[in-house]
Order: sequence, then structure tokens, then C-alpha cells
Amino acid sequence: MSTSNRKQWADKMKKNEGEIAIKKVKAVPSEENVGILKNEAEKIGASDRIVSQNNYKELCESLSSSDEPKHFVFSIPHGSIGDKTVEGLRPYLKKGDVIIDCSNEHWENTERRQSKLEPDGIHYIGCGVSGGYHSARHGPSCSPGGSEEGLERVMPFLKQIAARDNQNRPCTTPVGPGGSGHYVKMLHNGIEQGMMSVLAEAWFILTTGLELSYEEVGSIFEAWNKEGPLHDCFLVDIGADICRTKDQKGEYVDKGSYVLEHVRDKVVQDVDETEGTGYWTCEQAVAHHVPAASILAAHLFRCASADAARRIEIQQSFGGGVKPQPMKVDSKDQFVKDLEMSVYICFLMCFAQGLHIIKKMDRKKGWNINYGQLLQLYRGGCIIQADHIVDLLQTMYDRNDHDDDDILANKEVGAELSKNFQSLKKVVLKSVEADMYIPSISQSLEFYKYSGSTSLPTQFMEAELDYFGAHNFDLKEGPPGKPQTGELHFSWKPARGIFGE
Repeated sequence: MSTSNRKQWADKMKKNEGEIAIKKVKAVPSEENVGILKNEAEKIGASDRIVSQNNYKELCESLSSSDEPKHFVFSIPHGSIGDKTVEGLRPYLKKGDVIIDCSNEHWENTERRQSKLEPDGIHYIGCGVSGGYHSARHGPSCSPGGSEEGLERVMPFLKQIAARDNQNRPCTTPVGPGGSGHYVKMLHNGIEQGMMSVLAEAWFILTTGLELSYEEVGSIFEAWNKEGPLHDCFLVDIGADICRTKDQKGEYVDKGSYVLEHVRDKVVQDVDETEGTGYWTCEQAVAHHVPAASILAAHLFRCASADAARRIEIQQSFGGGVKPQPMKVDSKDQFVKDLEMSVYICFLMCFAQGLHIIKKMDRKKGWNINYGQLLQLYRGGCIIQADHIVDLLQTMYDRNDHDDDDILANKEVGAELSKNFQSLKKVVLKSVEADMYIPSISQSLEFYKYSGSTSLPTQFMEAELDYFGAHNFDLKEGPPGKPQTGELHFSWKPARGIFGE
């Protein structure tokens, strides 16, 4: 692409960003949007399957003149737009009608709408959908939550449209009552953030630390996805494609160059609030006191990346900042193997942290989620698909005496983490030495270390809390106890007044 063409393209993007912002503010059905949909349908020969209506009344009356229940499915931005859609439909809804909300909606909004509609016999199903826009063609993973009757009504439909796993089973299951479906999808996205950061950090280590070409990294990801503990992992699979893709037409970058090479290093969907599930996941982790270190580190990393202009200013303030250096390893092949094992157990820890948060809310709300069945959501059609990890967790949940509250305490998971700890440690040490950026990988190492330790530096923290705040403590000589306030307080130094009394 020539310099003049690139400037024209940049100007066009700025103009489009303004138009998109306006559309987001309006956020209502429009003739323009319907026209775009019809044009897209014509491109795939499906124009006869698109029917447009002018308003909610016309839409509802066109569905059926009989008393048969009506079923609505929508996928729209979270928040007030969903409320306006429900308000628009409400005058024309009758007992038995069903709304399936396939948006990335906040679970509390879902429960609020359910509380308004269900007394009149109208079912509102909060159905999390994963898979990105490709799932529209190949089938998504669907996590529905709502009333028992409503779930029974929608499951045949969802099983028809859902993705299939390698045994041809639909990747959907009724999650539970209330907003459980949207809550589980929210945590899917939180796990996704952690996994994406881990893999991005691994990519950076390979390209910047080991100085491998995009083609070489693409081949490594392809090999990881074919066999081993990262086999059939969606993010690793598409990572191979991303590394190898070139702009053959010169549409956005120089003709024949790698698109990835020119992608700006910023993720903005969290800070511009077009996507709330990552933030909500972190909020839930903190609210429920779950140490989801890998996931939180990933979210903060994305937030820090969003403002590229500010990072340039900070870099200047730091006198040039910290620049990663080529890594010094004895054997690249062995280090790549250690990195593969590191990515695997970091992914596994992201799953554990996310499921721990779900379990906390499950107990609080009394949803009674079946976790063995829940894993079916992660076997296909979703971003966090990782077949080996899901098989491992399935084995754990199928064991009658498994620990339901802490996944790390189960022998299947504990053995995998312990076996690969040294690989993760080697990767972190070499990466820190070369100034790589590895927030999620390094936090996963720390998470593993402190989760299984019985002698933490928080011993000193507990003493200081008791010193200045009389927060009490327990003695090592007693039982380990549960997370509750200690029974003892020690007068570390007598308190004295301003006159020395």
C-alpha cells in the first residue's frame, strides 16, 4: 500500500469510527441496519430468509394469529438497549411466550427482567453464546439459564443450532435458574481473557525472545494444537493462522506482508466498555474473595495496553523504558517444550480460577449447577475450547469423592501442575532475565506457589495488622483453621498518648 493510499485509509477509519460511535449512541433498529443485513444475506444466497418489520407490533402480529406461544431471540449490546427491546415487545407478549437473550448481558439485568416477566408466565432465558461471529455459520456454544419450564421449551431449539463436539454432541446444556446462564458465559469470557494473555505472552517470547519468524511460530502453534496437552485448543489453532496470514492484496499494509506485524499493540474493548464481561469477572473474583491471579493480571494488562499514546509518554518519562532482549537458552527446542507445558498449566489455572468463581456464586444463589454437564459448553463452538483440559476436569468431576470447592485440591489437577512446575519456573526466570512482558504467566507461577504453601509472608502481615489495628491472630501451634478472625491479640508495644502517658 502506498503512503498516499495508507493516509486515505487512515482518514477513512477515523471517519468510520465517528459514524460507529453515533450508531452506538442511537442503538435502535433502523432501516439502514436492515438494509445491511439484507445485502449480506444476498451475498450468501439467503435473501429469501430475511423478513423485515417496521415495529414491534407488526413483528408480533406477523408471527402467528393463533394462541401458540411466540419465541424471540435477540443478541444486542448489554444494558439499556435490552431493556428498551423488552419494553417494546412487552405490550404484545402473552403467557407462554419466550424471549431468549443471547447477548453478553450482565446476569443481574437478566434476573431483573425475569422478575418482571415471569409472574405473567413469560419466560426470559439468559443464554450466553460463545464462538464469535464465525459461530453464526458453524454453531455456537450456548449456556441458557432461566425457569425450568422455559429451559425445557428452548433446549430442543438450542440443541439444533449449537456447535457439535468431536462425538457429535451439542455444546449446550441447561445451566440452572435465574441469571446462571449469563453468569457462566461471563466467566467463560474471564477465562478467555486469561488464556489469551498467556498465549500472547508466549507468542512474544517466541518472536522477540527466541527471535523466531512468524512462520516458525505458526508451525509451533500448529504442532501444539495437533497433539499434546494443548491439542484441539481453539486459541492455539487460530494463533497459527494469525501468524501466517499475509495481506496478499495490499489492502491495509504492504502487499504480501504479514498482517500481524502491523497490528497496533492495544486492546480497547474493556476501557471503552463495548465489552463488560472481563471487568465483571474481575469484580466477581474480588467480591467473592477468589484469588483469580492469572485472570486479573490479564485484564489489567489489557487495560494498560489500551492507551498507546499514553504509553509513549510514559516511555519517554522512563528514559526509554524497558526493552526486551534476546533470550539466552541452552536449547531452543527444549525451551519451546517447556513453554508449551507452561502455557498448558497456565490455561488449566485459568479454568480453575474461573470455575472457582462460578462455584462461589452457585453456592450463594442455590443454582445447583452440574459441573460435569457444564463442561459440555467448553467442548466446541467456544473460544476457550481446550479438549485435553476439559477431559482432565471431566475425569475429576466424574469421581464421586472429588473436592467440589477447590479444583487445585484434586489429584488429577494437582499432579499436572506439580509435574510441570519446573518448566513454568524456567520460562519465567529466562523471561524476566530478558525483560519479556509476562504478567499472566508470571502470576500463574506465583498463584501455584502460594496456593500450596503453608508458610507465607502473610504471617508478618498478620502481625502488623494486629500491631496497629488489633485485628487478632492465631498461633501456628493450633489447628490451621478456616478463614475467620483469630482469637488472640498481643500488645506489641503499649499505646501512649501525645504526652507520653
